[in-house]
Amino acid sequence: MVIGAGSGGLNIAAFANRIGLSTLLIDKSDKSIGGDCLNFGCVPSKALIHVARAVHAGHTIKKFGITHTGTVDMRAVMAYVKSRQDIIREHENADWFRKSGMSVVLGEAKFISQNKVMVGGVAYEGKRIVLATGSRPRAISLPGIEHTRVFNNENIFNIDFLPKNLVVIGGGPIGIELGQAFQRLGSQVTILEQGEKFLPKEDKDITDILYKRLVGEGMNILFHARAKNIREGRELVVEVLGRELSLPVDSLFVGIGRQLAIEGLDLGKAHIELEESGQKLKVDQYLRTTNKNIVVCGDVAGQYQFTHAAELHASTIIHNWFSPFKQKLVNDNLSWVTFTDPEIATFGISTEELKERGVQYETVTEHFSHDDRAITDDYRDGLLNIYVSKKGNILGGTMIAPHAGELIQELILAQTHHLSLADLFAKIYPYPTAARINKRAAQTYQGRALNPRSKKLLRMLFRLFG
Repeated sequence: MVIGAGSGGLNIAAFANRIGLSTLLIDKSDKSIGGDCLNFGCVPSKALIHVARAVHAGHTIKKFGITHTGTVDMRAVMAYVKSRQDIIREHENADWFRKSGMSVVLGEAKFISQNKVMVGGVAYEGKRIVLATGSRPRAISLPGIEHTRVFNNENIFNIDFLPKNLVVIGGGPIGIELGQAFQRLGSQVTILEQGEKFLPKEDKDITDILYKRLVGEGMNILFHARAKNIREGRELVVEVLGRELSLPVDSLFVGIGRQLAIEGLDLGKAHIELEESGQKLKVDQYLRTTNKNIVVCGDVAGQYQFTHAAELHASTIIHNWFSPFKQKLVNDNLSWVTFTDPEIATFGISTEELKERGVQYETVTEHFSHDDRAITDDYRDGLLNIYVSKKGNILGGTMIAPHAGELIQELILAQTHHLSLADLFAKIYPYPTAARINKRAAQTYQGRALNPRSKKLLRMLFRLFG
Protein backbone atom coordinates (compact mmCIF):
# COMPACT_ATOMS: atom_id res chain seq x y z
CA MET A 1 0.00 0.00 0.00
CA VAL A 2 1.42 3.38 -1.05
CA ILE A 3 -0.07 6.58 0.36
CA GLY A 4 0.95 9.45 -1.89
CA ALA A 5 1.49 9.32 -5.65
CA GLY A 6 4.50 11.59 -5.95
CA SER A 7 7.83 10.56 -7.41
CA GLY A 8 8.87 8.19 -4.62
CA GLY A 9 5.46 6.60 -4.15
CA LEU A 10 4.99 6.05 -7.87
CA ASN A 11 8.42 4.42 -8.21
CA ILE A 12 7.65 1.90 -5.48
CA ALA A 13 4.06 1.22 -6.58
CA ALA A 14 5.08 0.76 -10.22
CA PHE A 15 7.82 -1.76 -9.35
CA ALA A 16 5.63 -3.73 -6.94
CA ASN A 17 2.87 -3.85 -9.54
CA ARG A 18 5.29 -4.85 -12.29
CA ILE A 19 6.48 -7.96 -10.43
CA GLY A 20 2.93 -9.03 -9.61
CA LEU A 21 2.39 -7.88 -6.03
CA SER A 22 -1.11 -6.75 -5.13
CA THR A 23 -0.56 -2.99 -5.10
CA LEU A 24 -2.81 -0.21 -3.84
CA LEU A 25 -1.99 3.42 -4.62
CA ILE A 26 -3.80 6.12 -2.64
CA ASP A 27 -3.85 9.85 -3.34
CA LYS A 28 -6.19 12.73 -2.56
CA SER A 29 -7.34 13.31 -6.13
CA ASP A 30 -6.48 12.53 -9.71
CA LYS A 31 -5.03 16.04 -10.10
CA SER A 32 -2.64 15.52 -7.20
CA ILE A 33 -1.08 12.41 -8.76
CA GLY A 34 2.47 13.26 -9.76
CA GLY A 35 3.08 14.98 -6.45
CA ASP A 36 4.56 18.37 -5.80
CA CYS A 37 7.07 18.05 -8.65
CA LEU A 38 4.51 17.78 -11.42
CA ASN A 39 1.85 20.01 -9.93
CA PHE A 40 3.62 22.77 -8.00
CA GLY A 41 7.37 22.32 -8.33
CA CYS A 42 9.95 21.05 -10.80
CA VAL A 43 7.83 20.82 -13.94
CA PRO A 44 5.90 24.13 -13.88
CA SER A 45 8.86 26.09 -12.51
CA LYS A 46 11.21 24.83 -15.22
CA ALA A 47 8.61 25.60 -17.89
CA LEU A 48 8.31 29.14 -16.49
CA ILE A 49 12.10 29.50 -16.37
CA HIS A 50 12.27 28.35 -20.01
CA VAL A 51 9.90 31.15 -21.05
CA ALA A 52 11.78 33.70 -18.92
CA ARG A 53 15.09 32.75 -20.54
CA ALA A 54 13.57 33.21 -23.99
CA VAL A 55 12.30 36.66 -23.00
CA HIS A 56 15.69 37.56 -21.52
CA ALA A 57 17.47 36.39 -24.65
CA GLY A 58 15.23 38.67 -26.66
CA HIS A 59 16.32 41.65 -24.58
CA THR A 60 20.03 40.82 -24.72
CA ILE A 61 20.20 40.69 -28.53
CA LYS A 62 19.81 44.46 -28.66
CA LYS A 63 23.59 44.79 -28.66
CA PHE A 64 23.63 42.97 -32.00
CA GLY A 65 21.26 45.46 -33.58
CA ILE A 66 17.91 43.68 -33.12
CA THR A 67 15.22 45.48 -31.14
CA HIS A 68 11.67 44.59 -30.21
CA THR A 69 8.81 46.00 -28.18
CA GLY A 70 5.93 44.61 -26.15
CA THR A 71 5.12 43.23 -22.74
CA VAL A 72 4.72 39.70 -21.53
CA ASP A 73 1.23 38.18 -21.60
CA MET A 74 1.13 36.14 -18.37
CA ARG A 75 -1.99 34.27 -19.49
CA ALA A 76 -0.06 32.99 -22.50
CA VAL A 77 2.94 32.17 -20.31
CA MET A 78 0.86 30.15 -17.88
CA ALA A 79 -1.00 28.44 -20.71
CA TYR A 80 2.37 27.17 -21.91
CA VAL A 81 3.26 26.00 -18.38
CA LYS A 82 -0.07 24.14 -18.05
CA SER A 83 0.37 22.52 -21.46
CA ARG A 84 3.72 21.04 -20.39
CA GLN A 85 2.12 19.62 -17.25
CA ASP A 86 -0.75 18.14 -19.26
CA ILE A 87 1.67 16.26 -21.52
CA ILE A 88 3.25 14.55 -18.52
CA ARG A 89 -0.14 13.90 -16.92
CA GLU A 90 -1.04 11.72 -19.90
CA HIS A 91 0.88 8.92 -18.20
CA GLU A 92 0.50 10.04 -14.60
CA ASN A 93 -3.18 9.66 -13.74
CA ALA A 94 -5.45 7.16 -12.02
CA ASP A 95 -6.81 5.54 -15.20
CA TRP A 96 -3.31 5.06 -16.59
CA PHE A 97 -2.19 3.16 -13.49
CA ARG A 98 -5.41 1.17 -13.27
CA LYS A 99 -4.91 -0.01 -16.85
CA SER A 100 -1.48 -1.26 -15.82
CA GLY A 101 -3.10 -3.50 -13.20
CA MET A 102 -2.65 -1.32 -10.14
CA SER A 103 -5.48 -0.56 -7.72
CA VAL A 104 -5.94 3.18 -7.26
CA VAL A 105 -8.14 4.83 -4.63
CA LEU A 106 -8.71 8.58 -4.52
CA GLY A 107 -9.51 10.35 -1.27
CA GLU A 108 -8.18 11.32 2.15
CA ALA A 109 -6.41 8.47 3.93
CA LYS A 110 -6.18 7.94 7.67
CA PHE A 111 -4.91 5.06 9.74
CA ILE A 112 -7.35 2.99 11.78
CA SER A 113 -4.80 0.43 13.04
CA GLN A 114 -1.17 -0.61 12.61
CA ASN A 115 -1.75 -2.00 9.12
CA LYS A 116 -5.14 -0.62 8.06
CA VAL A 117 -6.12 2.61 6.35
CA MET A 118 -9.57 4.11 5.83
CA VAL A 119 -10.36 5.99 2.61
CA GLY A 120 -13.89 7.17 1.82
CA GLY A 121 -15.43 4.92 4.43
CA VAL A 122 -13.65 1.78 3.12
CA ALA A 123 -10.88 0.02 5.05
CA TYR A 124 -7.77 -1.31 3.29
CA GLU A 125 -5.10 -3.57 4.76
CA GLY A 126 -1.47 -3.84 3.69
CA LYS A 127 1.46 -6.06 4.62
CA ARG A 128 3.85 -3.20 3.85
CA ILE A 129 2.80 0.45 3.81
CA VAL A 130 4.72 3.34 2.25
CA LEU A 131 4.02 6.82 3.56
CA ALA A 132 4.86 9.24 0.74
CA THR A 133 2.56 12.19 1.43
CA GLY A 134 5.16 14.87 0.71
CA SER A 135 5.37 18.37 2.15
CA ARG A 136 3.71 21.75 1.74
CA PRO A 137 4.95 25.35 1.93
CA ARG A 138 5.16 27.04 5.30
CA ALA A 139 2.81 29.97 5.75
CA ILE A 140 3.90 33.35 7.05
CA SER A 141 2.22 35.46 9.70
CA LEU A 142 2.63 39.12 8.86
CA PRO A 143 0.53 42.08 10.08
CA GLY A 144 -1.31 43.73 7.20
CA ILE A 145 -0.72 40.82 4.83
CA GLU A 146 -4.30 41.23 3.62
CA HIS A 147 -3.20 44.40 1.81
CA THR A 148 -1.35 42.48 -0.90
CA ARG A 149 -1.58 39.33 -2.98
CA VAL A 150 0.27 36.40 -1.43
CA PHE A 151 1.73 33.51 -3.42
CA ASN A 152 3.67 30.34 -2.72
CA ASN A 153 4.72 27.50 -4.98
CA GLU A 154 1.22 25.99 -4.83
CA ASN A 155 -0.63 28.98 -6.31
CA ILE A 156 2.00 31.00 -8.20
CA PHE A 157 1.42 28.97 -11.37
CA ASN A 158 -2.19 30.14 -11.47
CA ILE A 159 -1.16 33.79 -11.64
CA ASP A 160 -2.74 35.67 -14.57
CA PHE A 161 -0.92 38.99 -14.29
CA LEU A 162 2.66 40.21 -14.11
CA PRO A 163 3.39 41.79 -10.71
CA LYS A 164 4.90 45.26 -10.89
CA ASN A 165 6.72 44.94 -7.55
CA LEU A 166 7.22 41.36 -6.39
CA VAL A 167 8.87 40.76 -3.02
CA VAL A 168 10.22 37.26 -2.38
CA ILE A 169 10.62 36.30 1.27
CA GLY A 170 13.27 33.60 1.52
CA GLY A 171 16.50 33.12 -0.41
CA GLY A 172 16.23 29.37 -0.95
CA PRO A 173 16.22 27.65 -4.36
CA ILE A 174 12.50 28.21 -5.01
CA GLY A 175 12.64 31.91 -4.17
CA ILE A 176 15.82 32.57 -6.17
CA GLU A 177 14.71 30.58 -9.23
CA LEU A 178 11.26 32.15 -9.45
CA GLY A 179 12.59 35.57 -8.47
CA GLN A 180 14.96 35.61 -11.43
CA ALA A 181 12.21 34.31 -13.74
CA PHE A 182 9.80 37.09 -12.79
CA GLN A 183 12.55 39.71 -12.99
CA ARG A 184 13.23 38.60 -16.56
CA LEU A 185 9.54 38.59 -17.41
CA GLY A 186 9.30 42.24 -16.35
CA SER A 187 8.63 42.46 -12.62
CA GLN A 188 10.80 44.44 -10.22
CA VAL A 189 11.84 41.71 -7.79
CA THR A 190 13.26 42.14 -4.30
CA ILE A 191 14.64 39.15 -2.37
CA LEU A 192 14.58 39.25 1.43
CA GLU A 193 17.01 36.83 3.08
CA GLN A 194 17.44 36.66 6.85
CA GLY A 195 20.96 35.26 6.67
CA GLU A 196 24.19 36.66 5.29
CA LYS A 197 23.85 34.81 1.97
CA PHE A 198 21.18 33.11 -0.08
CA LEU A 199 21.27 29.41 -1.01
CA PRO A 200 22.88 28.49 2.33
CA LYS A 201 23.89 24.99 1.19
CA GLU A 202 26.16 26.39 -1.51
CA ASP A 203 29.74 27.69 -1.33
CA LYS A 204 29.96 31.46 -0.91
CA ASP A 205 32.34 31.91 -3.83
CA ILE A 206 29.68 30.23 -5.96
CA THR A 207 26.74 32.28 -4.68
CA ASP A 208 28.76 35.51 -5.00
CA ILE A 209 28.89 34.94 -8.76
CA LEU A 210 25.13 34.41 -8.94
CA TYR A 211 24.55 37.47 -6.76
CA LYS A 212 26.43 39.68 -9.21
CA ARG A 213 24.43 38.27 -12.11
CA LEU A 214 21.06 38.79 -10.40
CA VAL A 215 21.88 42.34 -9.33
CA GLY A 216 23.15 43.03 -12.83
CA GLU A 217 19.74 42.02 -14.17
CA GLY A 218 18.10 44.59 -11.91
CA MET A 219 17.03 42.50 -8.93
CA ASN A 220 17.19 43.93 -5.40
CA ILE A 221 18.63 41.54 -2.79
CA LEU A 222 18.63 42.40 0.90
CA PHE A 223 20.50 40.27 3.45
CA HIS A 224 19.88 40.24 7.22
CA ALA A 225 16.38 41.35 6.24
CA ARG A 226 13.12 40.60 8.05
CA ALA A 227 9.64 41.55 6.87
CA LYS A 228 7.73 43.32 9.67
CA ASN A 229 4.36 44.38 8.29
CA ILE A 230 2.50 45.63 5.24
CA ARG A 231 0.87 49.04 5.31
CA GLU A 232 -2.18 50.11 3.41
CA GLY A 233 -1.08 51.41 0.06
CA ARG A 234 0.97 48.29 -0.45
CA GLU A 235 4.15 49.22 1.38
CA LEU A 236 6.20 46.47 2.99
CA VAL A 237 8.16 47.48 6.08
CA VAL A 238 11.46 45.61 6.30
CA GLU A 239 14.07 45.63 9.04
CA VAL A 240 17.65 45.39 7.79
CA LEU A 241 20.40 45.32 10.43
CA GLY A 242 18.31 47.37 12.86
CA ARG A 243 17.01 50.00 10.44
CA GLU A 244 13.63 50.08 8.75
CA LEU A 245 13.02 50.32 5.01
CA SER A 246 9.78 50.72 3.12
CA LEU A 247 9.37 48.77 -0.12
CA PRO A 248 6.55 48.94 -2.69
CA VAL A 249 4.80 45.57 -3.01
CA ASP A 250 1.79 44.47 -4.99
CA SER A 251 2.60 40.76 -4.73
CA LEU A 252 4.41 38.68 -2.15
CA PHE A 253 6.00 35.29 -2.78
CA VAL A 254 6.63 33.29 0.40
CA GLY A 255 9.43 30.72 0.24
CA ILE A 256 10.42 30.20 3.87
CA GLY A 257 10.66 26.43 3.91
CA ARG A 258 8.33 23.47 3.98
CA GLN A 259 6.55 21.29 6.52
CA LEU A 260 5.50 17.66 6.33
CA ALA A 261 2.07 16.89 4.93
CA ILE A 262 0.92 14.51 7.66
CA GLU A 263 -2.23 16.20 8.95
CA GLY A 264 -5.31 14.02 9.21
CA LEU A 265 -3.44 10.71 8.89
CA ASP A 266 -4.09 9.80 12.55
CA LEU A 267 -0.55 8.44 12.83
CA GLY A 268 -1.02 7.41 16.45
CA LYS A 269 -3.43 4.67 15.38
CA ALA A 270 -0.56 3.15 13.38
CA HIS A 271 1.92 3.54 16.28
CA ILE A 272 3.93 6.05 14.26
CA GLU A 273 5.73 8.48 16.57
CA LEU A 274 6.97 12.01 15.97
CA GLU A 275 10.20 13.56 17.20
CA GLU A 276 10.03 15.83 20.23
CA SER A 277 9.64 18.91 18.06
CA GLY A 278 6.48 17.42 16.58
CA GLN A 279 7.70 18.55 13.13
CA LYS A 280 9.28 15.30 11.94
CA LEU A 281 8.60 11.58 12.07
CA LYS A 282 10.93 9.28 13.98
CA VAL A 283 12.70 7.48 11.15
CA ASP A 284 15.65 5.09 11.29
CA GLN A 285 18.50 4.69 8.78
CA TYR A 286 16.41 2.23 6.78
CA LEU A 287 13.54 4.74 6.38
CA ARG A 288 11.35 2.77 8.79
CA THR A 289 9.02 4.53 11.18
CA THR A 290 8.43 3.34 14.74
CA ASN A 291 6.02 0.90 13.09
CA LYS A 292 8.59 -1.23 11.26
CA ASN A 293 6.08 -2.28 8.59
CA ILE A 294 5.59 1.35 7.57
CA VAL A 295 8.36 3.18 5.73
CA VAL A 296 8.63 6.77 4.54
CA CYS A 297 9.66 7.98 1.11
CA GLY A 298 10.30 11.46 -0.26
CA ASP A 299 9.80 14.79 1.50
CA VAL A 300 7.97 13.21 4.42
CA ALA A 301 11.25 11.51 5.40
CA GLY A 302 12.34 14.97 6.55
CA GLN A 303 15.68 15.07 4.74
CA TYR A 304 16.62 16.32 1.27
CA GLN A 305 13.46 17.44 -0.50
CA PHE A 306 14.19 16.62 -4.11
CA THR A 307 12.43 14.38 -6.61
CA HIS A 308 15.62 12.41 -7.12
CA ALA A 309 16.06 12.07 -3.34
CA ALA A 310 12.65 10.38 -3.32
CA GLU A 311 13.91 8.10 -6.09
CA LEU A 312 16.91 7.21 -3.89
CA HIS A 313 14.55 6.46 -1.01
CA ALA A 314 12.44 4.26 -3.29
CA SER A 315 15.44 2.22 -4.45
CA THR A 316 16.60 1.75 -0.84
CA ILE A 317 13.15 0.60 0.27
CA ILE A 318 12.73 -1.77 -2.67
CA HIS A 319 16.16 -3.32 -2.06
CA ASN A 320 15.39 -3.93 1.60
CA TRP A 321 12.07 -5.60 0.83
CA PHE A 322 13.73 -8.23 -1.33
CA SER A 323 17.12 -8.79 0.29
CA PRO A 324 18.26 -10.25 3.62
CA PHE A 325 21.16 -7.75 3.48
CA LYS A 326 19.58 -4.46 4.44
CA GLN A 327 20.91 -1.16 3.10
CA LYS A 328 21.03 2.03 5.11
CA LEU A 329 20.09 5.25 3.38
CA VAL A 330 23.32 6.96 2.30
CA ASN A 331 23.24 10.44 0.80
CA ASP A 332 26.94 10.64 -0.13
CA ASN A 333 26.18 10.38 -3.85
CA LEU A 334 23.29 12.83 -3.85
CA SER A 335 23.40 15.88 -6.09
CA TRP A 336 21.15 18.84 -6.82
CA VAL A 337 20.79 21.72 -9.24
CA THR A 338 19.46 25.22 -8.70
CA PHE A 339 18.01 26.20 -12.06
CA THR A 340 18.96 29.85 -12.10
CA ASP A 341 20.94 31.35 -14.96
CA PRO A 342 23.73 30.45 -14.54
CA GLU A 343 22.85 27.15 -12.90
CA ILE A 344 24.44 25.95 -9.68
CA ALA A 345 25.10 22.21 -9.54
CA THR A 346 26.42 20.49 -6.41
CA PHE A 347 27.24 16.83 -5.87
CA GLY A 348 28.78 14.39 -3.44
CA ILE A 349 30.08 15.08 0.05
CA SER A 350 30.20 18.71 1.18
CA THR A 351 33.29 20.31 2.68
CA GLU A 352 31.49 20.60 6.04
CA GLU A 353 30.75 16.88 6.05
CA LEU A 354 34.29 16.00 4.99
CA LYS A 355 35.67 18.03 7.89
CA GLU A 356 33.25 16.43 10.36
CA ARG A 357 34.37 12.99 9.21
CA GLY A 358 38.03 13.95 9.45
CA VAL A 359 38.61 13.21 5.77
CA GLN A 360 41.70 14.85 4.30
CA TYR A 361 40.97 16.53 0.98
CA GLU A 362 42.00 19.40 -1.22
CA THR A 363 39.92 21.67 -3.42
CA VAL A 364 40.77 21.88 -7.10
CA THR A 365 39.40 25.16 -8.45
CA GLU A 366 38.97 25.92 -12.12
CA HIS A 367 37.83 29.32 -13.38
CA PHE A 368 36.07 29.58 -16.74
CA SER A 369 37.80 32.83 -17.67
CA HIS A 370 40.26 31.12 -20.05
CA ASP A 371 38.00 28.30 -21.23
CA ASP A 372 37.49 28.62 -24.98
CA ARG A 373 33.80 27.65 -24.98
CA ALA A 374 33.10 30.01 -22.10
CA ILE A 375 34.78 32.79 -24.08
CA THR A 376 32.71 32.19 -27.23
CA ASP A 377 29.44 31.82 -25.30
CA ASP A 378 30.15 34.65 -22.84
CA TYR A 379 30.09 33.00 -19.42
CA ARG A 380 33.67 33.58 -18.31
CA ASP A 381 32.54 34.20 -14.70
CA GLY A 382 31.81 30.47 -14.22
CA LEU A 383 33.57 28.50 -11.48
CA LEU A 384 34.18 24.84 -10.66
CA ASN A 385 35.31 23.44 -7.30
CA ILE A 386 36.13 19.73 -6.96
CA TYR A 387 36.96 18.12 -3.62
CA VAL A 388 39.64 15.49 -4.07
CA SER A 389 41.00 12.87 -1.64
CA LYS A 390 44.72 12.34 -1.00
CA LYS A 391 44.60 9.50 -3.56
CA GLY A 392 43.05 11.80 -6.15
CA ASN A 393 39.54 10.36 -5.96
CA ILE A 394 36.63 12.75 -6.52
CA LEU A 395 34.63 13.21 -3.30
CA GLY A 396 32.27 16.00 -4.31
CA GLY A 397 32.13 19.41 -5.86
CA THR A 398 30.10 22.32 -7.12
CA MET A 399 29.87 24.36 -10.31
CA ILE A 400 28.21 27.57 -11.47
CA ALA A 401 27.79 27.92 -15.23
CA PRO A 402 25.10 27.73 -17.89
CA HIS A 403 23.85 24.12 -17.98
CA ALA A 404 26.00 23.21 -14.97
CA GLY A 405 23.52 20.46 -14.14
CA GLU A 406 24.48 18.71 -17.36
CA LEU A 407 28.20 19.50 -17.19
CA ILE A 408 28.68 17.82 -13.81
CA GLN A 409 27.07 14.52 -14.83
CA GLU A 410 30.40 12.86 -15.58
CA LEU A 411 31.77 14.17 -12.28
CA ILE A 412 28.80 12.61 -10.49
CA LEU A 413 29.48 9.32 -12.27
CA ALA A 414 33.16 9.49 -11.33
CA GLN A 415 32.36 10.24 -7.70
CA THR A 416 29.74 7.48 -7.51
CA HIS A 417 32.21 4.88 -8.81
CA HIS A 418 35.22 6.19 -6.84
CA LEU A 419 37.14 7.34 -9.89
CA SER A 420 39.95 9.86 -9.82
CA LEU A 421 40.70 13.07 -11.67
CA ALA A 422 43.40 11.10 -13.48
CA ASP A 423 40.63 8.96 -15.01
CA LEU A 424 38.99 12.10 -16.37
CA PHE A 425 42.33 13.35 -17.68
CA ALA A 426 42.63 10.20 -19.79
CA LYS A 427 39.34 10.91 -21.55
CA ILE A 428 39.37 12.55 -25.01
CA TYR A 429 36.99 15.53 -25.02
CA PRO A 430 35.78 16.89 -28.37
CA TYR A 431 36.82 20.52 -28.86
CA PRO A 432 35.28 22.93 -27.97
CA THR A 433 32.62 21.23 -25.84
CA ALA A 434 31.63 22.93 -22.59
CA ALA A 435 32.49 19.77 -20.62
CA ARG A 436 36.19 20.33 -21.34
CA ILE A 437 36.17 22.45 -18.17
CA ASN A 438 36.27 19.12 -16.30
CA LYS A 439 39.39 18.14 -18.25
CA ARG A 440 40.96 21.51 -17.43
CA ALA A 441 40.39 20.81 -13.74
CA ALA A 442 41.96 17.36 -14.11
CA GLN A 443 44.86 18.90 -16.01
CA THR A 444 45.40 21.46 -13.27
CA TYR A 445 45.47 18.68 -10.68
CA GLN A 446 47.78 16.44 -12.73
CA GLY A 447 50.08 19.40 -13.42
CA ARG A 448 50.93 19.64 -9.74
CA ALA A 449 53.06 16.55 -10.15
CA LEU A 450 55.43 18.55 -12.38
CA ASN A 451 57.80 19.67 -9.65
CA PRO A 452 61.51 20.39 -10.26
CA ARG A 453 62.45 16.79 -9.47
CA SER A 454 59.94 15.22 -11.87
CA LYS A 455 60.84 17.70 -14.61
CA LYS A 456 64.49 16.75 -14.28
CA LEU A 457 63.56 13.05 -14.50
CA LEU A 458 61.48 13.67 -17.64
CA ARG A 459 64.37 15.54 -19.32
CA MET A 460 66.65 12.63 -18.56
CA LEU A 461 64.17 10.14 -20.01
CA PHE A 462 63.78 12.26 -23.13
CA ARG A 463 67.53 12.26 -23.71
CA LEU A 464 67.62 8.50 -23.30
CA PHE A 465 64.54 7.48 -25.30
CA GLY A 466 63.31 10.54 -27.22
